[in-house]
Amino acid sequence: MGDPALSRRGFLAASAAAGLSMTALSGCGGDSDGGSSGTTTVEWWNISTTEPTKGVWAALAKKFEAQNPKVKIKIVELENEAYKSKMTALTASGKLPDIFHTWGGGVLRQQVDAGLVEDLTDRTKPWADSLLPVAREPYLLDEKVYGIPFDIGMIGFWYNKALFKQAGVSTPPTTWSGFLDAVSKLKAKGVTPLALAGKEKWPGMYYWAYLAMRTAGAEALQKANGDKDFTGDDFVQAGQHLQDLVDLQPFQKGFLGAAYSTPNGQAAAVGNGKAAMELMGQWAPVVQADQGKGLGDDLGFFPFPAVEGGKGAITEVFGGGGGHALRQGAPQAAVDFLKFFASEATDLELVKKTGVLPVVPAAESALTDPNLQAVQKQLKGATGFQLYLDQAYAPALGQEVNDSVAALVAGSKSPEQVTESITKTAKEEQ
Repeated sequence: MGDPALSRRGFLAASAAAGLSMTALSGCGGDSDGGSSGTTTVEWWNISTTEPTKGVWAALAKKFEAQNPKVKIKIVELENEAYKSKMTALTASGKLPDIFHTWGGGVLRQQVDAGLVEDLTDRTKPWADSLLPVAREPYLLDEKVYGIPFDIGMIGFWYNKALFKQAGVSTPPTTWSGFLDAVSKLKAKGVTPLALAGKEKWPGMYYWAYLAMRTAGAEALQKANGDKDFTGDDFVQAGQHLQDLVDLQPFQKGFLGAAYSTPNGQAAAVGNGKAAMELMGQWAPVVQADQGKGLGDDLGFFPFPAVEGGKGAITEVFGGGGGHALRQGAPQAAVDFLKFFASEATDLELVKKTGVLPVVPAAESALTDPNLQAVQKQLKGATGFQLYLDQAYAPALGQEVNDSVAALVAGSKSPEQVTESITKTAKEEQ
């Protein structure tokens, strides 16, 4: 990734752009020297701000404390976007929390290159090797372990079966033209086809990323990152296909100002039956039910459709999981907590209560939800896998993908301009 000093400068620039003051951020890192009371405080930063996950995780922290009386877990929860911004600033300051949420990929790589992340290879080997290989993949850098997964999954369409039936869409579409046709049928019946958190940008990125995978293939996205060139015809086509969707005006009213997990946001619109679909990860049903009513048996899942004539296969999936990494020099108690969190007993609880997909093979028996079983089946049969672009790529490039796609969705950038902007940032990152 080049000179760590340059990486740090990039983080500083990004955090300045985000308007974050270093003094506004709490100091991180637990009191790992034992303190006067002999208690080790471990600070755990995560993005589980919605129920039931928030409560389940808090209870798990208490359970760990009960088993380890000299350890105190201090939980810091931040919503997805706020978390990314704060972590960018903290990385620039050179001080990360003891335990922190990571998606792996290029963002973790930059933190590792800056010397801020603990190498967990030897400290976790006795138990981490038994976790599902696909779940561990995003946190393996140069064959070393820098993170431990607690979830694995993929992005796909979550849809309202009753609204599909009402619009005469008998089966979920398997092609992009079929998808656009379904959108038109829903609109014709006065149903909002899609909910989108336009304000947050990352949910919109999913559309362009998947379309790029379908037109160019998953390997082409990885090659473009390596070559620092996203201007190929297939990537322009991905934007044109997204433009075709945007031209149908498929999103809910006020989508450009909508967040994801708020009472008036993307998840709530689907959970309350006000929009027929959302393109989201395996956590979607839980957030829909937390922010809205939830759809129960009316909720269905289907993979992102194939693009006719495209080079990618419908079995190539886009997504990732959640994991935890440790700051360099984190106390042994933090490693112990990761082991506790990756145990069969904890994973069974997470699968049953929070809707995550299992990372411990023995916990698969707890997966009873038919939609999550469909996601798991799709993942297991995947012929290619692409991590979220805003995590797979270096931070500035990932942000540019989000920003450029958001501009296309808002009508201020053309498909060609999207690929040019992304390429320009990729070249500047060298």
